[in-house]
Amino acid sequence: MNAAQPLAGKRILITRARHQAGRLAEALEEQGAEVLRLPTIEIVPPESYAHLDAVLEVIDGFDWLIVTSANGVAALEDRLCFLNIPPSRLEHLQIAAIGPATATALVRVGLKVCAMPEEYVAEAVVALLQEKVRGKRVLLVRAAVARDVIPEELRKDGADIHVVEAYRTVIPADSIVQVRELFREGKPLPDAVTFTSSSTVNNFVALLAAAKIELPLGLRAVSIGPVTSRTLRQHNWEPACEAVKYDIPGVVEACLGLLAN
Repeated sequence: MNAAQPLAGKRILITRARHQAGRLAEALEEQGAEVLRLPTIEIVPPESYAHLDAVLEVIDGFDWLIVTSANGVAALEDRLCFLNIPPSRLEHLQIAAIGPATATALVRVGLKVCAMPEEYVAEAVVALLQEKVRGKRVLLVRAAVARDVIPEELRKDGADIHVVEAYRTVIPADSIVQVRELFREGKPLPDAVTFTSSSTVNNFVALLAAAKIELPLGLRAVSIGPVTSRTLRQHNWEPACEAVKYDIPGVVEACLGLLAN
């Protein structure tokens, strides 16, 4: 084994959106891996910004803001700029981020994060906030299709939650051509494929179906955490390993544990 590059000779497929793939790709390449990129997600605007814009115009009436991804932060920043609303108008809000990447994006916009769970999943957000948001008006900014754990559970705890769609995730059209080439008959399989969200799993499976390809036997899945692993199992695909920390460094560590030899 090359101690400096323990993943040397390993081919790892990553499925993140193009604009988000860089950090994971670079971290794996630093460990010696050959990284194959197959974007399964493209971030596009919602059907309409009307709801988000309307809520931002009356943001003074909210007590809390919950953001569940860096993509949501980017959309929020774009709409604030479009509406000529300075970030200082949001200074009164208590702001929760689902994880460090989201928190970093919020800080970059000029917003102060006061709550972030130790585990970067919806259930941990609920556990962290359920006592804090009782009787409060809460704005949840998220993708158009997302799990309803946060709004459903926090409503049970007495929060007045308003959910707004800031973006949608779709399958990139050119990825169908890529997936056919990647899994062409006779071509060696990647040593592993990484999944950083349930959407990447669902879209990867949809890509295979669109390309009329069966899930290759022996293809090993590396999952970012329990929610993503659950989605893999829903597709009858047992993850080869799951990250202990539900973030990009955790995925890299999982790949090292699985593939370094």
